[in-house]
Amino acid sequence: MLFKPSPILALIIGVSAALADGDFDLPDDVQNTEVIRFVPIEATSTQEPGAQNSETNSDVSAAKNDASNTVEQDTPAAFKAHKIPEDLNRPLRVGVFTGVKELYLKYQGETVRVTPHGNKVKFEAGENSTEDISREFNSEEGGCIAVAADKKSLGKACYPGSILFRATNGRLDAINSVDVEDYLRGVVPYEIGKLDSSRIEALKAQAVAARTYAYKHFNSREAMGFDVYADTKDQVYKGLASATPLTDAAVKATAGVVMTYNDEFIIAYYHSTCGGITETLATWNRADLPYLKSVPDKRPNGKPWCDESSYTKWERRFADKEIAKLFKANAIEAKAIFSSKNGADFKKIKSIKIKDKLKSGRIMTLRVETDKGHFDVLTDRTRWLFKKAGTILPSSFFSIKKDGKEWVLTGTGFGHGVGMCQMGVRARAQAGQSYQEILSHYYQGITLEKFER
Repeated sequence: MLFKPSPILALIIGVSAALADGDFDLPDDVQNTEVIRFVPIEATSTQEPGAQNSETNSDVSAAKNDASNTVEQDTPAAFKAHKIPEDLNRPLRVGVFTGVKELYLKYQGETVRVTPHGNKVKFEAGENSTEDISREFNSEEGGCIAVAADKKSLGKACYPGSILFRATNGRLDAINSVDVEDYLRGVVPYEIGKLDSSRIEALKAQAVAARTYAYKHFNSREAMGFDVYADTKDQVYKGLASATPLTDAAVKATAGVVMTYNDEFIIAYYHSTCGGITETLATWNRADLPYLKSVPDKRPNGKPWCDESSYTKWERRFADKEIAKLFKANAIEAKAIFSSKNGADFKKIKSIKIKDKLKSGRIMTLRVETDKGHFDVLTDRTRWLFKKAGTILPSSFFSIKKDGKEWVLTGTGFGHGVGMCQMGVRARAQAGQSYQEILSHYYQGITLEKFER
């Protein structure tokens, strides 16, 4: 049965879609090895990246007055302006929901339940329903479309551009085709937080990094039929629900600006808290890139720029009786390398030692001695070895010791440590640094290019 005539049908456009079969291998720079790590929303006074409340600081004026004494002298990247390449002058395709069982759409005043039905998509509004291979819903000029996983969330959902619904292997996908600049309006608030005007340069730096990441990944998932995911596989994007005048202003002020190295987009990795020094791609056992160096990130007084983060220092304790069970459960995900064929059958942990470190001080090799020999876990994967209740370690920048019947880990930082340190960016901006200076510090030797349409 088809829908009865209604406003929603007048604007539905049926689109056929070629759906890919089988699994999709992510590009090398967006593997599951936590390419980009985002700080979870926490009710802390520091309002770390991802926090949802604006922050204030009574010492803003003083910080700006002292900027000349605290700002490092990084050479700002050169600027080049030119017309946007033709192959990039199109909407970005974002997989906002992928592989789900149902969604809800609010459109033209009607609430529509959307579900997969075989290889088709079923749309239900009241007692009426219709099915199609795929359908695309277009927002009105300046408006947006409400799509959510449940009815309650529909009231806040707001996706600009268009939404394509399709069924793949009995699951539902919703793909948002959106102008890159509007996409960034839905990324910046979630990736670095809703800051106050004293940190507008931090918002600008985040906008440029996120824009560069987006353009770098155009066509990166062609087999999936979109360019980027809307979660931590790429960048968190939730439409315009949390966009603010200030985050919008940061996007507008940097419109079209991207980072390149030798005329190619850089891979703009970023993370929450570096702990005073960033890391190279060695933390993923990959070849170095010239613009992703391990650089000190400390103020002239020796304190990390990111020291307002609650992850500047952290501690985790693990009972001796639980550590063997955790390691057995996490060995595969941590990519443990065993010294013997039956090494995985261990029952007792004899010692845990840091065998060697990376340049920044993060772990290169963690060696665990057991009753069945030993095994090694390399670099950033050490965080997965200690995963407990679904949570990995904040960083691989830690020391470990035995304290009675407990193993005590003391560390610093949140995330992989590669590229831009978001908490450092916030402090640098407040100290008076421009976004050009900030980006030139974290991404060495880059050029800033401005795409004009």
